[in-house]
Amino acid sequence: FFFFFFHYITQGDNSMADNAKLNQICGKTHKDQAIWFLNGFWQQYGQANAEKVWDYVHKFAELDEQNHMEGSSIDEFKAHRFLEIFRETLTVHAMRDKLRASGAIGQTERPKVVPITHFLLYKFNIDYHVFVNAPQGSAEELEKAKRMLEAVQAAFAEAERKNQAAAAALNEAQLREREARQSEAAAIQSENEAHSREDELRAAKAEVEAALAELHAQEASYNARTEHLKRASEEGGLVSRNKAKNELAQHLGEDPLPLRKAKITQEAAVKKAERARQAAEDAAHEASRKRGDAEAARGEAENARGLSEQAKQAAEQAVDEAADKVAEAEAYLEEAKHKGSPLGQIWWLERELHEAKAYLPASRGGYRKDKKAE
Repeated sequence: FFFFFFHYITQGDNSMADNAKLNQICGKTHKDQAIWFLNGFWQQYGQANAEKVWDYVHKFAELDEQNHMEGSSIDEFKAHRFLEIFRETLTVHAMRDKLRASGAIGQTERPKVVPITHFLLYKFNIDYHVFVNAPQGSAEELEKAKRMLEAVQAAFAEAERKNQAAAAALNEAQLREREARQSEAAAIQSENEAHSREDELRAAKAEVEAALAELHAQEASYNARTEHLKRASEEGGLVSRNKAKNELAQHLGEDPLPLRKAKITQEAAVKKAERARQAAEDAAHEASRKRGDAEAARGEAENARGLSEQAKQAAEQAVDEAADKVAEAEAYLEEAKHKGSPLGQIWWLERELHEAKAYLPASRGGYRKDKKAE
């Protein structure tokens, strides 16, 4: 009797301890729960189903809209959605009924969320006592591998940041170059306008000179006629003098239309020339200003292009550094396989490295996701 009683008590204690372990595992992130499964059951289920488990985890993270990869479970509605996506015929309730029957969930427990561990226990028909006590390999090697992956991820994040900075610098350079071309075109147009105004000014000056010459000619003709009639009125016979006096009076009294017209034309030409001079000066000033703007814009464009080249070089260097860290991590993982390290964790890290390499150029071992062989 004592033996059976002791066995019953011991078995109960083990169940309680295993339940506590299960709860602890279910509290890990989606990824870490999956890695626990892969580590513990690599030969039986993990190696053949690793890619599926990868997909399971990423779908859990996608459905976990609040915490994503940092989450540990999803609600029942999303769990049903998960099962539909992977065309699983069971329901969440059926899955829980089986887990209750095995003791993984207490008979009175009514959990509101579903961790990926519950699905894996059901999917691969694993006894939860075996699951929670499955060997996980060297923790030290595991932590070192994780740190190396974190270094890779940090390097890729830095490369992406610098790549975005390079793209922004290139856009800025292209913008400045467009502005420089526009400023150059505006300067040329303004200079052409200034040349046109100079031509107008020269034409206006020529008009002034012609009008002035015509005015002088008309004045000379008028004055010559006046002097002639004055002499005629003072010399010669009485009849001729009287005739000359009458003609002089008429001459002085009549409107000298040609002379008046010449004066008006000359005054108009002077005003026109002044306007042309002012317009030419304004155009020359504007042309000078726009030429200065064009030179400044060209300088900014050259500076922006230089910064763009520097940013591009920094981005390329960051990619090279990330590629070096990938190669270092891959070499370490290959070595770790022969040191008894957990094969599930190693596979997962290699898979994450493979994903990261999609951001590398082909020359550094990168690939295009849409062409990779699964």
